[in-house]
Amino acid sequence: MALQAALRLVYPPQCLTCDALVTSDFGLCAACWRDTPFVAGTVCDRCGAPLPGADDGSGAICDDCLRIARPWRQGRAAMLYDGNGRRLVLALKHGDRLDLARPAAAWLARAGRPVLRPGMLIAPVPMHWRRLLQRRFNQAAVLSAALARLTGLDHCPDLLVRVRATPSQDGRDRDGRFRNVAAAIRAHPRRAGRMEGRHVLLVDDVFTSGATFAAAAEACLAAGAAEVSVLALARVAKGA
Repeated sequence: MALQAALRLVYPPQCLTCDALVTSDFGLCAACWRDTPFVAGTVCDRCGAPLPGADDGSGAICDDCLRIARPWRQGRAAMLYDGNGRRLVLALKHGDRLDLARPAAAWLARAGRPVLRPGMLIAPVPMHWRRLLQRRFNQAAVLSAALARLTGLDHCPDLLVRVRATPSQDGRDRDGRFRNVAAAIRAHPRRAGRMEGRHVLLVDDVFTSGATFAAAAEACLAAGAAEVSVLALARVAKGA
């Protein structure tokens, strides 16, 4: 404790996104917290998109999720992929800021409170091995591992595999995104038994159209999962 106190005097905790001093490690200063678009209030029960009106607990569904068949039960996102939310995601994804996983897990757990269930199996959306060699880590797996540690839920980082190297989803419309990842994800042949009859929670860094989550959820259901839910660190706002 004395050593910890001494270290804090020499290296006081700083905000995750700026140089401002904060009261605890892995925190945001008041200004950065205010500028981070955390999702709150009424949201779509399937995709986590913010919705107008008060939350009456009835499980509101957005127009997109009424039109598109989602193969998962529930979905949530911790923040919008905009402003400071986008900066945090990109820092984790491309800036090697693995220290962000710890606070991100807390944000995911808070946003995912209506989704989390005892006995759930947490798994990341997989990355193709060639992209994994280039990036050196799968940010979705970093997030899912941190969330599993925080919640005490079972975790399987290689539950799914991406069997086809799909081009980037950037610049594609919604239909193009779904075509791009169709049949690209399957259950790991030696891990499929772990999800049989269980509720699987899929974790990813960004939810855009839901195409990648859909491909991963369908792979889980095909392998015998009873249900699937999804949880993303950030969600692209509709119309963005």
